[in-house]
Amino acid sequence: MNWTSFLTTILRMAIGWHFLYEGVNKLLADKWTAEPYLTGSVGFLSGFYHWLASGPIPMGLINFMNIAGLIVIGLCLAVGFVTRLAAFLGVLLLMLYYFAYPPFGAGVMMQPEGSLYIVNKQLVEALILLLFVFIKDRGWSIDRLREAGRRIDTSGRVTEGGRREWIKNLASIPVLGLTGYGAFQNKKEYDVDVMSGATIKLEKLDISDLKGELTTGKLGDHQISRLVLGGNLIGGWAHARDLKYVSSLFKAYNTERKVFETLALAEEAGINSINIGFPSNPLLQKYKKMTGSKIKVISQVAPDRETGDLFLNIDRAIDYGADIIQVQGNQSDWMVRDGKTENLGKMLDHIRKQGYTAGLGAHSVDALIAAEEMGIIPDYYMKTMHHDQYWSAHPREKRVNFEVDGKNHLDHDRFHNNIFCLWPDKTVEFVNRVKVPVMGFKVLAAGALKPEDGFRWAFENGADWICVGMFDFQIVKDVNITINILNNLEKRKREWYA
Repeated sequence: MNWTSFLTTILRMAIGWHFLYEGVNKLLADKWTAEPYLTGSVGFLSGFYHWLASGPIPMGLINFMNIAGLIVIGLCLAVGFVTRLAAFLGVLLLMLYYFAYPPFGAGVMMQPEGSLYIVNKQLVEALILLLFVFIKDRGWSIDRLREAGRRIDTSGRVTEGGRREWIKNLASIPVLGLTGYGAFQNKKEYDVDVMSGATIKLEKLDISDLKGELTTGKLGDHQISRLVLGGNLIGGWAHARDLKYVSSLFKAYNTERKVFETLALAEEAGINSINIGFPSNPLLQKYKKMTGSKIKVISQVAPDRETGDLFLNIDRAIDYGADIIQVQGNQSDWMVRDGKTENLGKMLDHIRKQGYTAGLGAHSVDALIAAEEMGIIPDYYMKTMHHDQYWSAHPREKRVNFEVDGKNHLDHDRFHNNIFCLWPDKTVEFVNRVKVPVMGFKVLAAGALKPEDGFRWAFENGADWICVGMFDFQIVKDVNITINILNNLEKRKREWYA
C-alpha cells in the first residue's frame, strides 16, 4: 500500500468533511446569517468585516457565498475533484475567518479554544490545505482517476490493476455518504449541531431586536446612557441572600472572554457606561486597551484597607483610566455611622482637584442627608432605589438604619442580604428635592423585582440613570424595556438633572 497516498487521502477528506458539514448546517439552519460574526469582529481588520455587514444586500450575498463556498469546497476536497483549486479557495476562506478574530491583540480573548497566540485551528487547517496546492500526491481522488484514464487491456476489459485504481479513487464517495448518513442520524436522535472553530461566532443576542435607541444624560463632561451596566456580575459579587453557590456560579459563567463579549454587546446596544467596584479596574483597562472601546468607566473607590489613606485608591482608579470617580456606597454609610462624615467631603474634594466628576454613593438615605447637612454636595448621587413590595423584604418596623452590608440575621424578620433601599419613601422624598443628578442602583433589589417594575419605579421616582447588573443574554431585553419606559414616563414629577 502507498501509505503517503492513504494518509493524504484521509487528511484531505477530513478537512473536506469539516467544510461540508459547516456549510450544510448553515444552509439548513433557520434564518442563519453571518452578520453577528462580522459585526463582532475585533482586530486590525475589523473595519473591513463591519463594512461587509453594512447592509441587507451585501449581507445576503455574503451569506450565499459563505454557504456555497463551504459546501462546494468541502465536496471537492472530500472526493478529490479539482483539488488544487479547492484547496487554494479553502485557504482564502479560512484566512478570512482567521483575521476576523485573529489570535493576537484583541482577538486573543475571542478564541474558542482559549487564549492562543498566532496559531489556532484555522491557521493549522489553512497550512495543511496550502500543502495540497503544491504537493504532487494529493491522495486517491477523482483527479487521479481523470489523469490516469481507464486502464483497458487489448480485449477491451478493465484490468485487475485498473479496477483496483477505480475502487481506491472512488472510495471517498461511499465513505462520504456513510459519514453524511451518520451525521443525519445523530442530529435526528440527539438534535446536536456543533459549530467548529472555523466559523465560530460570539454568543450574543441579535442586536436587530432592539426597539430604538437609548437616550443619554450629561454628567460632568460625559454623556451617559440612561441605562448603565452594573459591575457586580462581572466582578462575581452576588447579593444572593442565603444561596451560597451563586457567587461561584457568576464567576464560572463570566470568564474573561464572556465579560468581554458582554461589554461589547452592551456597547453595541447603546449602553456606553459601566459602574464598577474598584477591583474590576484592571479588567476594564485591559478590555479598553485590547478593543479600543470608548466605554465610560465609573469607578467606585474606598479608603485603602491597609493604610486607611483616603486618596490612594482615587489616584489608582485614575491611573487605571477611569472616567468618573465615585465614593463607594457602603463606605459612605459606614463613615456617617462612625462619625467620620467629613472624610466624604475630603474624598470628593480630592477627586475634583484631579479634574474628575465626583459621585457619592449610599445605601442609606440618612448617609446622604447627613453629608448634605454638612455642606457636602457631590456632582451626582448614586442611591439604591427600589420599593419593598416583594416577599423577602423584612418588615419596615424591624429595619435598622445602616444595616445594609452588615450582619446577616437568621431571623426572617431581620436583614439578611435581602433589601438595599431600607426606606423607599424617604429616598423618594430626598431624590425629588435635591438639585444634582441621581443614578439609581439596585433597582431590582438584587433580582427580587422584574425589570419592567423596578426600572419604571426608579425612573418615575426621580432617577436620571439606572445602574443594572446584566448577563449578556439580558442586555437587549433590558435596553428595550428601558427605551419603552422612557418613552412612556407619565408619572415622573422630578425634572431631569442630566
